[in-house]
Amino acid sequence: MITFRPMAILYYSPGAASMLVHWLLIDLGLPYELHLLDFDQRQQKSAEYLALNPGGVVPTLVLDGKPMTEAAAIALHLAEQHPGAGLLPPAGDPARRDALQWMFHLAQALQSLFRIWWYPREVAGAELSDAARDHVRPRIEAEWDRIDAHLAANGPCLLGAEPCVADFYLVMLMRWSRNMPRPATGWPHLAALAQRMKARPSFAALYAAEGLEEWA
Repeated sequence: MITFRPMAILYYSPGAASMLVHWLLIDLGLPYELHLLDFDQRQQKSAEYLALNPGGVVPTLVLDGKPMTEAAAIALHLAEQHPGAGLLPPAGDPARRDALQWMFHLAQALQSLFRIWWYPREVAGAELSDAARDHVRPRIEAEWDRIDAHLAANGPCLLGAEPCVADFYLVMLMRWSRNMPRPATGWPHLAALAQRMKARPSFAALYAAEGLEEWA
């Protein structure tokens, strides 16, 4: 008997954290349906969407009728479910712990800093928003220092010769820095990684699907 699985549904906003999941869906060649959320209309805060994702953020990926949230968790799940793509070392491989460590580090130590950079009023109020950005910018740049040094010693990718799921995540975060005073591509090994990852056909397909142009 043949069992038909429903198509995955990705709720997204162009260029947001959902970009990581969207990119992986394309790169892995998986079938999916896109649902655009208009942030200007605050559709991410609608009652219908909050029933799927109480945080009111993207991404949400509905798999087998059940919503899954958190970009890093979804990315790891997709990589784990499709081992043939080689984006996540198998259990028992010492490289797997390195991949997991990078995913958590990028989520906690870098993505969280961008939240402050973009929305300084949330943490400091309108009067101190410039101060909040001044505070967070060197911390982001320190992360680029650290990762660039790692790539110089161990690259060209985070785990060595070939990209893993964490490289997709890293490049998305690098894109977020494109309009900062010193973007991530100001570091040579990060720039080389970005160039390599952006050369994947899936990146061009992602940009076309989301209608993106900057940093192509």
